[in-house]
Amino acid sequence: MYISTSSSAASSFLRAASSYTRSRFFPSSLRNLNPASSSALNNQRSTASVVVRSFHSSASRWCHRLDWRSPISLPAQIRAFNPVIERFQKHFATMAAEHPFKEVLTSLPKPGGVEFGKFYSLPALNDPRIDKLPYSIRILLESAVRNCDNFQVKKEDVEKIIDWENTSPKQVEIPFKPARVLLQDFTGVPAVVDLACMRDAMNKLGSDTSKINPLVPVDLVIDHSVQVDVTRSENAVQENMELEFRRNKERFSFLKWGSTAFHNMLVVPPGSGIVHQVNLEYLGRVVFNTNGTLYPDSVVGTDSHTTMIDGLGVAGWGVGGIEAEAAMLGQPMSMVLPGVVGFKLSRKLRNGVTATDLVLTVTQMLRKHGVVGKFVEFYGDGMGELSLADRATIANMSPEYGATMGFFPVDHVTLQYLRLTGRSDETVAMIESYLRANKMFVDYKEPQQERVYSSYLELNLAEVEPCVSGPKRPHDRVPLKEMKADWNSCLNNKVGFKGFAVPKEAQEKVAKFSFHGKPAELKHGSVVITAITSCTNTSNPSVMLGAGLVAKKACELGLLVKPWIKTSLAPGSGVVTKYLLQSGLQEYLNKQGFHIVGYGCTTCIGNSGELDESVASAISENDIIAAAVLSGNRNFEGRVHALTRANYLASPPLVVAYALAGTVDIDFDKEPIGTGKDGKSIFFKDIWPSSEEVAEAVQSSVLPDMFRSAYQAITKGNPMWNQLQVPSSTLYTWDPNSTYIHEPPYFKNMIMDPPGVLGVKDAYCLLNFGDSITTDHISPAGSIHKDSPAAKFLLDRGVERKDFNSYGSRRGNDEVMARGTFANIRLVNKLLNGEVGPKTIHVPTGEKLYVFDAAMRYKDAGHDTIVLAGAEYGSGSSRDWAAKGPMLLGVKAVIAKSFERIHRSNLVGMGIIPLCFKSGEDADTLGLTGHERYTIDLPNKISDIRPGQDVTVTTNNGKSFTCTVRFDTEVELAYFNNGGILPYVIRNLIKL
Repeated sequence: MYISTSSSAASSFLRAASSYTRSRFFPSSLRNLNPASSSALNNQRSTASVVVRSFHSSASRWCHRLDWRSPISLPAQIRAFNPVIERFQKHFATMAAEHPFKEVLTSLPKPGGVEFGKFYSLPALNDPRIDKLPYSIRILLESAVRNCDNFQVKKEDVEKIIDWENTSPKQVEIPFKPARVLLQDFTGVPAVVDLACMRDAMNKLGSDTSKINPLVPVDLVIDHSVQVDVTRSENAVQENMELEFRRNKERFSFLKWGSTAFHNMLVVPPGSGIVHQVNLEYLGRVVFNTNGTLYPDSVVGTDSHTTMIDGLGVAGWGVGGIEAEAAMLGQPMSMVLPGVVGFKLSRKLRNGVTATDLVLTVTQMLRKHGVVGKFVEFYGDGMGELSLADRATIANMSPEYGATMGFFPVDHVTLQYLRLTGRSDETVAMIESYLRANKMFVDYKEPQQERVYSSYLELNLAEVEPCVSGPKRPHDRVPLKEMKADWNSCLNNKVGFKGFAVPKEAQEKVAKFSFHGKPAELKHGSVVITAITSCTNTSNPSVMLGAGLVAKKACELGLLVKPWIKTSLAPGSGVVTKYLLQSGLQEYLNKQGFHIVGYGCTTCIGNSGELDESVASAISENDIIAAAVLSGNRNFEGRVHALTRANYLASPPLVVAYALAGTVDIDFDKEPIGTGKDGKSIFFKDIWPSSEEVAEAVQSSVLPDMFRSAYQAITKGNPMWNQLQVPSSTLYTWDPNSTYIHEPPYFKNMIMDPPGVLGVKDAYCLLNFGDSITTDHISPAGSIHKDSPAAKFLLDRGVERKDFNSYGSRRGNDEVMARGTFANIRLVNKLLNGEVGPKTIHVPTGEKLYVFDAAMRYKDAGHDTIVLAGAEYGSGSSRDWAAKGPMLLGVKAVIAKSFERIHRSNLVGMGIIPLCFKSGEDADTLGLTGHERYTIDLPNKISDIRPGQDVTVTTNNGKSFTCTVRFDTEVELAYFNNGGILPYVIRNLIKL
């Protein structure tokens, strides 16, 4: 007899089946655990709850086949009629077992006879190898111990980490579960778009859409959308924010929808500050206390400068948006157990030397040493001389020196900063007690246990000297005293990272023009943008107040910034405004044109806004090598502004100094900056504050109450944010006419069976690159050029040029971003024989086309494409669109000398094969021109591919060479087999 699922019997069956399932997956030993010891099983319980829901849903579809009058027991029928049960039983059998490390679960006592909670004690493992581990590796170890379930994290993974000294050189793979995920809006919008799209895919495949929901805390800070449209005005903040909301209303509404549609997601509204400083001052926990279980804070973020949090002793680094999405959904991150470079700091900085000078020095040292894919851990007696803000400055620039993170273990300086930024005394006491008990706290007053590192570096802080970096890369450090000579060398050198190849006879050219009715002039090296921009430096009161002191001294001497220089100040948080006002220095910054323009990432990411038309014309018509000086961390060509070909990173005080000088072609030791009100020459030494002056300003102006008041109402937003109306649905309603938010095609026609290994046969070369192609080259974040394919797409849809906004702001629309892929106007493609720009050669016809148009012609003809590249391919920001875009263009593989860490993993995440030339080889040495057709000889079965194996690449003209496949872990192979990480996650969630 068969009955309908609508009958009461069916309902009884479902209740019984669910009860049976729970009893199978939640035995009493698991159900009755003390809540304080349950944190390690939270993810298991979440997953198992999904199993029950999924089983319930599946059961409702087939229970009509059961014979309710049969004498066979209901559980027996369930077993007989639902083979999925057996898969569930096998999959979750280990969940019934007790935690493998339950014996090290230890109580942390609290003064007064109670406890802070319980924690998984590393000392209780009684293994002497742990005492020699770097602190950063101990965080990985604790996570593995706490999350060990012998399924996602196994006991052998714990052993690999304990034996780090021997296993790390062997490139072994471990899983890691971060405590939380951090997003900003440029990368957060596409992440939320993907989550919404994944829900649609689950719905189409008949599965439970609620499975697509963050299982760990997700914080999204909207900070990358403000542009420097209005400057030198008391109303700049309000006017820029109004323009920001007008341009981005649709994006902001979408993010606000996401904050309600997805659980466990906090959205920090626009105007609150930059993501990294909000993370440092507010979001960073240092130690979590979840349901009575204590564990270290750790975070992965979709901004490469997530590493700034490492200055607070929180392990954090940047990942691609697609990796972050998987982490949100409870997938463990697969990573190679890293080597750790021990970086010893001694003594202290000299008078007048800033944290920016220090970080540029550290960046150059570590680049030279080679730290890609490694942790850097700082130690030594010089640590006590560095403020938390100084540490955060160094940690922030980890991507610039190539490390996964630059880690500063928690010590007394960290605790002082936590109190300064408004964390409660009880919270700080809990943090210190836990970290001391688990041997993760450094007390420099006590004898230090010698730790083992993979390699060692040392820097005497007293040897650091004032410097800048540029004109095109953050690790090209130039001592300030050598700046004039270096600049003149750049004018003479051939075009490259340190050259512009300006003919001798043109080097003294003067471009005269009229600026608002007054005479003005520009030369090579003239500064047209000076920006104290968010991120690296605006976390640091010493350099921010130092900039104010420079402005004050200059004002008192009668020296002012020339009016045609675009000046701006974009603090990292509202706290900066409070202490600049408290000190009285904001008044002088305003007099020099450094009015506050907004709270967010601006010039450093290309949101510098337009130059005055007269300035822009003078540069363009006279081919002037104009300069920008900014206190950010990125200065890649074409990033800051299309018209500033020379871009220098400098401390905020130096930004003001260069604004006053008006040129980078100056020797600050010998040449005057300008003429004062009494007619006397003003020199650099006349306006530069002493370390004592800066320290006094910091001591009197930076107060704990500033942090408390700034963050009390941070999530309440502002009137413009609060007025946004969003739907309450859990599935997003896509607007086909939207140019900001569009449903991507990643899951179009997706079926449950993975596509398997898809080889590359007779592919054309879409682009042939040299070294240091950045994600800015691959997927620009700045302005949309008026003649580009993306501009044509927008114009065809009625978007006026003034409303183009930026590529970064349109990352939620795959149609725009595919057209913006390889659209950087400074792109150097060897197929164009020296011509610079976003075009390539369509090999079959020899036509010169925009990259997008050539790619579409290849796709329409059914041809695969590849990219040839040199060293450090994909360096720069952790930009997921730098992998998504090429995938949408039809790129199947990238063959490079080497890859940046995040970008390589992003390529794998989008189903693109990363291959490395053998050492000593590249496209040029192999005689490859890019006009060949390429076949990559991958095995047909995924089981026949191994991480790091060699494969043969052949061309249609008979050339053959060997490359290494950069699938670095077994998990990455699984991603590739599924056509990417997101289809892999969906298939696994549906199977549960």
